[in-house]
Amino acid sequence: MSEAGGGRGCGSSVPQRAPWSLVAATAAFCLVSATSVWTAGAAPMSREERQKLGNQVLEMFDHAYGNYMEHAYPADELMPLTCRGRVRGQEPSRGDVDDALGKFSLTLIDSLDTLVVLNKTKEFEDAVRKVLRDVNLDNDVVVSVFETNIRVLGGLLGGHSLAIMLKEKGEYMQWYNDELLQMAKQLGYKLLPAFNTTSGLPYPRINLKFGVRKPEARTGTETDTCTACAGTLILEFAALSRFTGATIFEEYARKALDFLWEKRQRSSNLVGVTINIHTGDWVRKDSGVGAGIDSYYEYLLKAYVLLGDDSFLERFNTHYDAIMRYISQPPLLLDVHIHKPMLNARTWMDALLAFFPGLQVLKGDIRPAIETHEMLYQVIKKHNFLPEAFTTDFRVHWAQHPLRPEFAESTYFLYKATGDPYYLEVGKTLIENLNKYARVPCGFAAMKDVRTGSHEDRMDSFFLAEMFKYLYLLFADKEDIIFDIEDYIFTTEAHLLPLWLSTTNQSISKKNTTSEYTELDDSNFDWTCPNTQILFPNDPLYAQSIREPLKNVVDKSCPRGIIRVEESFRSGAKPPLRARDFMATNPEHLEILKKMGVSLIHLKDGRVQLVQHAIQAASSIDAEDGLRFMQEMIELSSQQQKEQQLPPRAVQIVSHPFFGRVVLTAGPAQFGLDLSKHKETRGFVASSKPYNGCSELTNPEAVMGKIALIQRGQCMFAEKARNIQNAGAIGGIVIDDNEGSSSDTAPLFQMAGDGKDTDDIKIPMLFLFSKEGSIILDAIREYEEVEVLLSDKAKDRDPEMENEEQPSSENDSQNQSAEQITSSSQEVDLVDQESPEESFLNSQPESSSPADTDNAASVSASEQNSNPMENHETTSLDGECTDLDNQLQEQSETEEDSSPNVSWGKKVQPIDSILADWNEDIEAFEMMEKDEL
Repeated sequence: MSEAGGGRGCGSSVPQRAPWSLVAATAAFCLVSATSVWTAGAAPMSREERQKLGNQVLEMFDHAYGNYMEHAYPADELMPLTCRGRVRGQEPSRGDVDDALGKFSLTLIDSLDTLVVLNKTKEFEDAVRKVLRDVNLDNDVVVSVFETNIRVLGGLLGGHSLAIMLKEKGEYMQWYNDELLQMAKQLGYKLLPAFNTTSGLPYPRINLKFGVRKPEARTGTETDTCTACAGTLILEFAALSRFTGATIFEEYARKALDFLWEKRQRSSNLVGVTINIHTGDWVRKDSGVGAGIDSYYEYLLKAYVLLGDDSFLERFNTHYDAIMRYISQPPLLLDVHIHKPMLNARTWMDALLAFFPGLQVLKGDIRPAIETHEMLYQVIKKHNFLPEAFTTDFRVHWAQHPLRPEFAESTYFLYKATGDPYYLEVGKTLIENLNKYARVPCGFAAMKDVRTGSHEDRMDSFFLAEMFKYLYLLFADKEDIIFDIEDYIFTTEAHLLPLWLSTTNQSISKKNTTSEYTELDDSNFDWTCPNTQILFPNDPLYAQSIREPLKNVVDKSCPRGIIRVEESFRSGAKPPLRARDFMATNPEHLEILKKMGVSLIHLKDGRVQLVQHAIQAASSIDAEDGLRFMQEMIELSSQQQKEQQLPPRAVQIVSHPFFGRVVLTAGPAQFGLDLSKHKETRGFVASSKPYNGCSELTNPEAVMGKIALIQRGQCMFAEKARNIQNAGAIGGIVIDDNEGSSSDTAPLFQMAGDGKDTDDIKIPMLFLFSKEGSIILDAIREYEEVEVLLSDKAKDRDPEMENEEQPSSENDSQNQSAEQITSSSQEVDLVDQESPEESFLNSQPESSSPADTDNAASVSASEQNSNPMENHETTSLDGECTDLDNQLQEQSETEEDSSPNVSWGKKVQPIDSILADWNEDIEAFEMMEKDEL
């Protein structure tokens, strides 16, 4: 293994660790000839225009920061649509996203060093005084260790770094006496208990006041963390140690990195996304450079720069070799399985990987950096912003865009490495899009959907900490910055740490503990910064030649659907059928489906499956419309499921001899009486005639004033509800007609409406699988009069009835996990009364390779009594649009009940335990969903 920087990377006269200035910011001394080499590739931008754009960035920052200080401070974040602060616990929970909020004025701390970079020194001094006066780090709040480290600890250290710089200059901060550093040290000690594991990997969350594993802490029971969460600590913790002399912080961060390195998959040298913090087992074994892993790689390279430990560089080079062997498929970066690295784990990419071209610049590998960056830029030009996730054919997978700065970061590093003014034009586009689409009166609002331009009431702190910093530095000249930025290294949150820390308080052993390296065949691995004279000799158009083939790759792969619609209108033809307009019983719609190669298959259990075969379409254009229709239907189903997801409900048998001991897990309905907002419904049950409830009931006297039992199938749920309501029923229970189905083995779903106004339905409706439904039916057969309680959760049993000598009963189907409830069961009611109750979307090609099968994903549930797994595939259209919108989701396996019959004499599981299980499963699923993103 050759030493980094030795001989070739920056010229023979450069010492081994000199490349740190490139990592710090501009790479100027490594790339002294860059501008003269590259300016021939694009028209240069005048100094006046660069200054104009730089001033525009300053105005945009003032708009965002000023509105935060006016309308939100001291809250953690600004809500730009409602012009108020977001305070933890006072706004509806956003799940793990809120783990970044700790009631410590997050945005202000995260913005400290940005103020200095933007030459706002007076504002910086005022901000530091506010932090020292107002910020409390001792709040009883559970926060993310990772987010608190990179945003708060990093923000305090970055602020301290520039405060002492300004103090040395003699004009500002003369009163400053390391107060920010003392706050950082206090926070560091508050984070240390998270490392109290046998592996040394930290717990993902900690209570700022009570730590972990105490009853008051409400955390410390987690078993898993993401690789980036555990591997993105070394810069901040080591800087804290070297600033203060307290070595414990650097020691803990090093131990976590050492453990991750030892747990890498030895044959592929890749790491997974999620790891068990106690055992070291990989929980999610897919590997990429995006969410969940990204900054782990970044910190290995930058830890070498800041700390001077060669082992970090060797580890990075080993991982980088594996990334370029398996994950890099220029210009794409696709996740693979760590044990089968030749097998893709998914066919979509997330926006966080946009940082990777910038890291490749720091590594010195510019060609793939240019390729991936250009691909990302083309996606941005298509959608105005980089979607949170997009497919390999550049369609939207997740449509959100929370104003992430990673692409701006890579643009900045590529410009500093090449001097190519093309990247100034890219930055100009970013500025224009932010002002045109994201700017609102009270700041900048995240995009809820890049396709529609809808906003989300959200402006994350990283937007001010990173976006404006990178954009300003992109257009600034050296004299525009009041300090030498080459003396600093950027953290993953773009906070600045001084490089002189590399020679301060070096009490940590630098012994090379890295071992068992594979032989690397990439000759670039002795470089750590690019030398343009070696990489691109006498070829000023090199970057342009790399970008040119990619400039139309997005539109060539999948033409914009909106353009197709507009062209159709202009030509007088009807626009393509949209998923939201589709009605399964409309003959014209069915004919359009046939023309697009989409088949409608009626399954035995009453569901409908949509399958598309491109080769059966009337033309290639119709086949393309079919692919778009399938994608729209899947996205519509997924969106409805997310927006309208309801918790499970309870059917409790309260009559003799059960007296509330039997509680059945029931699926909710998106219409009718909401049991979570109204009093429960109690009544005796009676079977409707006809049993399917699809026509006017012939026994209205039997169900009058009672809760009607109806069989699933043959018509819409809403139609059943109307029929029993008209007969005088006070509620309804739909029982699955798929014999043997159970909430133990199949995901609960919620009953949807029929696409019409369902406000006329006033009674509550619940759904039971066959196994749970048979409990009620058996009870009717044995006891005739059976009374039940329909509610959002089970009620306490009657103490007087409890004392009676009655046989107890067992409800052996209670533990329906929320992961199943919120899983891939995307049941879609096609909007027509004649259509079946649900349709399962499953777009499948006529043939697929084993790899395609392994990577298959869908938004529909599998057959009953099988572990649901998403499985959505699409065919290739003339080699252009392939692997459309795939998504893998891990499903927890549930053990099937070996005894289908209920034993009425056994003790029932306490309802409190059942509800606790629900809550735990909901939390587990939310964590999994966050890791996926």
